[in-house]
This record gives sequence, structure tokens and C-alpha cells, in this order.
Amino acid sequence: MKFTQAIVRRPAASCGNGLTTSQLGKPDHAKTLQQFDAYCATLRTLGVEVTELPSLDAFPDSHFVEDVAVVTPEFAVITRPGAPARRGEIESIGAPLGEHRELKPMHDGRLDGGDVMLIGKRFFVGLSGRTDEAGVRAFDEIVSHYGYDVEAVPIGANLHLKSSVNYVGGDTLLVCDVLAEHPAFQAFRRIEIDMADEYACNTLGVNGALLTPAGYPRVQERLDALGVPLHVLDTSEFRKMDGGLTCLSLRF
Repeated sequence: MKFTQAIVRRPAASCGNGLTTSQLGKPDHAKTLQQFDAYCATLRTLGVEVTELPSLDAFPDSHFVEDVAVVTPEFAVITRPGAPARRGEIESIGAPLGEHRELKPMHDGRLDGGDVMLIGKRFFVGLSGRTDEAGVRAFDEIVSHYGYDVEAVPIGANLHLKSSVNYVGGDTLLVCDVLAEHPAFQAFRRIEIDMADEYACNTLGVNGALLTPAGYPRVQERLDALGVPLHVLDTSEFRKMDGGLTCLSLRF
């Protein structure tokens, strides 16, 4: 799928007050903005028009816009984030996203966009601490009307499905070893990554190129072998808040 548009949100000065499981300390706001600007600049070099929404100080996680919506070529699902503190972010995403897609809000269950991976006409949805079975059913009820299939994938203690597995093109998944043998993924070629490098599984494919986090040379070597352009970006400040490359934009 070729992306022409992306919606992002500028990180708020309060971004260090968000939800996190990491023990890496609070992010530096100035450095966070530098990394965010570099991310947006990379999307633009790949032919994507970037719409930047203003920061929301009341919602320190709100720059992780991927969690509040799932965008398809035909419509956009407005999710029900698993963390109640993040549900107030929903109100601010509807207007800018509604300029591009018909909106389909969820009304039941819990579901984060970070748990949703779309490949072709099939959604893989992680069952996690943020996404429950009721949320998967509510999501399925919406997308099935458009010919999409949904497969739930229990992911154990991991935060989100896309923390551990992402599609990198060519019927290939970049996947952490703990999920590599899951039956849902057996039809794909799998680049299996050690748990020590799990953060680098959150690699983002955009218009024939890959964006991957800095600091993971073993993963970069595996990705280089795919023969596609590779953009290595510093995401150290986002990692402190459990965020990564896919989290920072809604692409369509």
C-alpha cells in the first residue's frame, strides 16, 4: 500500500508523565521534539504529506496517535484505548481524520491501534493488556462488512502486538522469537529476532523503504539483506515511554 498522507501530533511538554513500563527514566522534551521532527522529515522524503496536530498537554501519551484509530483505504475505526486515561484523546482525532475517511467508532471493549497489524485484507489483532476479546469482537463487527478478516493473537506480557512483530513487505515479517512460531504467522517468511533486540521489531514500512530504530546493528544487518532503503532513526526518548516508530503516525 502506498501512503500519501500521515497524521502526527507534536509531543507535549508533559510527555514524560505518560504511561510506561520501562525503567529508562523520563524523556527529555527538547530531545523528544528533535527525534519527532526527524521522523516527520523522513516521512516527507518518502513522499508522504504530514499533517501535524498541536500538542495536548492534558494527554501526555497523545503523540502516540496510532492507538486511537485504525485507518484502511475505505474507512477509519476510532478505537477504545485500553488505558482509560487515554480515551480523552479520541475527541481530538475525529475532525482531522474525518477529512480523509468515513469514521467508524467502536462502542464496546478495549482496543489499541498498536495491537492491530493489517496485511492485505487480513487484520492480526493482539490480545494484550490494552486489547481484550470484547474489543476484538467489536472491531471485527465493523471491518467484516468491508471484506476484512480478523485473527486474534494472544501476546502474553508484551505491551502491543506491533511491539513484537511488523510486516516489512514481500510477505515477510520481522518478529521476535517469542511469537515467531505462532500459527497465525506460519504462511509468512519470518525474520526472527532475539528477545534482546525486541524493540527493533517495531520497524515501519513506508513506500518501499523501512524505518528502524537506532542501536540494533544485528537487526539492521538482517534488514539490509532485504535490499530496500533503510532509514535508521533515534527513538531513545520515545522508548522511555514504551513508544516506537509505528506509534507516532496514522498513515494512509
